Amino acid sequence: MNTAINNKTSETISFWYDPDKRSILYQIGAACLFAFVAWYLISNTMANLERQSIATGFGFLNKEAAFEIGESLIEYSAADRYARALSVGFLNTLLVSFIGIFLTVILGTFLGVARLSKNWLINKCAAGYIELFQDIPILLQLFFWYAFFYEMLPSPRAALNPINGLFLCNRGLIFGIPQAHPVYKYMAIAVLIAVIIIFLLKKWAQKRQDLTGKAFPVFFTSIILIIGLPFVCWLFGGAPMDMSVPVLKGFNFKGGLTISPEFAALLLGLVLYTAAFVAEVVRAGIQAVSKGQTEAAMAIGLKPGQLLNLIILPQALRVIIPPLTSQMLNLTKNSSLAVAIGYPDFVSVAGTAINQTGQAIEGVMLIMIVYLIFSLSTSAFMNWYNKKMVIVER
Repeated sequence: MNTAINNKTSETISFWYDPDKRSILYQIGAACLFAFVAWYLISNTMANLERQSIATGFGFLNKEAAFEIGESLIEYSAADRYARALSVGFLNTLLVSFIGIFLTVILGTFLGVARLSKNWLINKCAAGYIELFQDIPILLQLFFWYAFFYEMLPSPRAALNPINGLFLCNRGLIFGIPQAHPVYKYMAIAVLIAVIIIFLLKKWAQKRQDLTGKAFPVFFTSIILIIGLPFVCWLFGGAPMDMSVPVLKGFNFKGGLTISPEFAALLLGLVLYTAAFVAEVVRAGIQAVSKGQTEAAMAIGLKPGQLLNLIILPQALRVIIPPLTSQMLNLTKNSSLAVAIGYPDFVSVAGTAINQTGQAIEGVMLIMIVYLIFSLSTSAFMNWYNKKMVIVER
């Protein structure tokens, strides 16, 4: 009886009044409209390029770049191809983004905690910093730091020398580094091994504490491992002590490591600006934790450091991580402003390639793909970390 009624009802419903059928039709229509717009734009673009005799495709990547790049993490010369030049820009963007995110999280967390300090001076200093750097546009901050290095700092001959082997001038920050030696490669491997051991040790210590209630000193053990293993490698490698110390020759320094004014200005601007927003994210996350949690922790005798690390931050991370991910993405995308102060990031190098080859569409497409890769990889990592930090309720 019910089946007959349902069949009769389905037969009497008109196609236009059936929401399921209409939704399929709308989706097909939207897909067709999108395909038509895409076809029109692509065909129109290709026709205009052909009319103006402009070559298309990515064949230009195999041509000689014929321009120099001031900073490079890999060997590069003007005789190399455009593909290698773009790789240099990619690595430069990756470097400033990675270091910037690392420093921003540290500074922003410190400021967020300081913003909630009961000490009046610390609280107001943190609040003043946040208000100041949030209200000044990032581009103006980049111009300020760039002018600071080039206009306010002395020339190499009158460089500031606060400690032996460290110089600060309008050519950047120059300091001594160890001479190249094979043992340093093994020290880097030792650091990687230490990180893996610490990861496994932390999981074991957590299981041990859940079963027995006894805490294991993971923090101090981690410090010993991260310092001790490379130190042992250094000793067995002959304990090399030779240093490459910067020396003034002519109008510039030779030897050591130089951090250029462009890189320093970009890094300072990005970190100081983004840290102000991260500080507010951290403050909001901490304040989202119920006061009852704090009072209960204090009632059982936890110290302030234990209270912050064991009770507040694990719960606050659930609120902090999503907006923190957005700030990381903002820092990476804001690094494209490096072109304004002459740092050779990917946008700058791609812009030079576009000007020389006329391959504007391909160049802009590469820029979009690169920043899409940065954004998706950062989001994927932070989403994975967010799932790891979820508190499992019993």
